[in-house]
Amino acid sequence: MSRSWDAKTYDRVSAPQLRWASVVLERLPLEGGETVLDAGCGSGRVTQLLLDRLPRGHVVAVDSSESMVEHAHEALDGGRVTVFCADLAELELEEPVDAAFSNAVFHWVPDHDALFEHLHAALRPGGVLVAQCGGKGNVARFHAAAREVASGEPYAEHLADWTGPWNFASAEETAERLERAGFAEIHTWLEPSPVTPDDPLTFVKTVCLGPHLQRLPGELRDGFARAVCDRAGPQLDYVRLNIDAKKPR
Repeated sequence: MSRSWDAKTYDRVSAPQLRWASVVLERLPLEGGETVLDAGCGSGRVTQLLLDRLPRGHVVAVDSSESMVEHAHEALDGGRVTVFCADLAELELEEPVDAAFSNAVFHWVPDHDALFEHLHAALRPGGVLVAQCGGKGNVARFHAAAREVASGEPYAEHLADWTGPWNFASAEETAERLERAGFAEIHTWLEPSPVTPDDPLTFVKTVCLGPHLQRLPGELRDGFARAVCDRAGPQLDYVRLNIDAKKPR
């Protein structure tokens, strides 16, 4: 079952993702005229930050969610951005890009080996990959609370033994995968980044619990989300996996 996103609500509540992206973008060396891949553009908020760094350049913005792509199409200047729907683990571009950037996306991709192989192929020789996503230990306490609630009635018949779509990798295994894909100058590291959303219930329903809610009947969704929030508390124990790598010339 593929993840369904409410792009409009995500755009409204994604201030934490925007803050993370602003910091990660500082690691991306740009002169302003490059073509850059936004690998998992979401609603387009972060893509706009990238466009601001590229006054003479172009962004190729890709997302696997049709609703996100539609929202980004409407929000962004079509003259300097190309937006389309694609699975990052199967991505193929007509022309290679100078750099690839991604924020809060890779943990939604099950196959990281295929992901990095396709990103490597999308880059020109000398191109860089700068990214951040959920890493090992990400929102572990929150997910433990969700599993506890999911194990009880009336949710167990829909969620029992379901492990979810997330791939929270360690820095070490990520570096090994990047090297196998052909990358060099690899630097990967984890960092804690706790978040207390302004509207915790709406945030977790939109960002964290979407896959759970998709498996539940409509009448059980609000109750499940409230029960998880009550058990987990308002702060989310995010752990970010940072990635810097380069395709050799």
